Parts: sequence; C-alpha cells; structure tokens
Amino acid sequence: MCGDYMKVGKNVILYDAELGDNVTIMDNVVIGKQPFKAKLSATTDMKKYPPAKIGNNVTIGTNVIIYAGAVIGNNVYIADGAIIREEVTIGDNTIIGCNSVIENKTVIGKNCKIETKAYICAYSTIEDYCFIGPGVVFTNDNYVGRDKERFKHYKGPHLKRGARIAAGVVILPGVIIGEDSLIGAGSVVTRDTEQGWIYYGCPAKKIKLVDEKQLLKNNI
Repeated sequence: MCGDYMKVGKNVILYDAELGDNVTIMDNVVIGKQPFKAKLSATTDMKKYPPAKIGNNVTIGTNVIIYAGAVIGNNVYIADGAIIREEVTIGDNTIIGCNSVIENKTVIGKNCKIETKAYICAYSTIEDYCFIGPGVVFTNDNYVGRDKERFKHYKGPHLKRGARIAAGVVILPGVIIGEDSLIGAGSVVTRDTEQGWIYYGCPAKKIKLVDEKQLLKNNI
C-alpha cells in the first residue's frame, strides 16, 4: 500500500510495505525484506513478519534496507546505507545516520539523532530526545557468544529520555543511561549512570553535573 506524492529512485525493491504520504525513497532501497536466520543466530526468529510500516514525510536514503516488521514514524530521516531490522520501532522526527545498523527488537523514541556508523544491538531501548554520536557501539551479550546460559540474558542498553552519548562510546549489556546523562567520547560504560551527570573514561566514572543550560528542559 502506497500513499500520495511519493518520490521513488532507481532499482527500489518493495516487498511487504505500507507507505505513508510524501515519502522519498532514493536509489537501491529495499523495504519489507523478510529476515533470514543464520544457523547460530540467537536473536532472529523464524517467522513471517507483517509489512514494514513507513509514516508520512519520511526520507529514505540510497542503499537503505528496512526489514518487514519495522515501524517507522512520521518525519523520520534515514540516511544512506542504514539497516533497520525486523521488530524495530522508530518514533517521529528521528534521524538515523549513514551506515548505522539498528538491530531487531529495538525501540527508538521521538526526536532522537543517531549519527553515522552507530551500532544499536538487538533488545535495546532509546527513549525520546536522545543523541548518539558516530561510531557508538551497543552490546547485549555478557557471555560473548559462549555458554548456553547466555540465551537467558540477552539485553541491550536502555537510554533514558534526553541521554547523550558522544563519539566512539561502548555501552555494555543491560546498562541504563540515566535521563539527561552525558557520556564522554571514547568511554566504556559498564554500570548504570545517574540522571543529569557527566561520565567519562574506561570504565566510565562520574565526573560532574551536566551544565544547567544543557539540560533537556532548557532545550526543547
């Protein structure tokens, strides 16, 4: 199902998809692809997913792949080369940067910005107004691929409303980043962070409070 006033580039493949109004799709995009399960995959389910749902006024860049079962809100911008897996929900007005990967079973809120080459692992949650810098890596497996016990404990990070993650940060499985927390570039976050504090280092440590002028309440 397609809405009105669509702009479609060359070599676009639409499988199962429901598209809103005023959607722009650039060249070589694939939408509604059903996932394949690798023999050793622990997070991909073998089932048929419903059509990908694309909201109004969405822009989808060149070489983007959006899987069946993904739900994209209104006014979302997905830059070139991004991959959006099945069972991913992206809220209104969010930006997904070039070559970023959003793995399955992930929820992203409204008004978020995810920069170039971010890796958002399966089972992650990103609330509204979050910022994720380039090259950030989320993780969800404390067993690093060994031991059957890991299948019971997969869990991605959870970013609370207004959290900000600078470039090159690694966040360990299940870590909760507090509301309005700021994580400095290159940090490795191994534990939950408190609301409104800056953390930095490897492992990241609490440094100081976020400047009042930078708090979300003063910027929306």
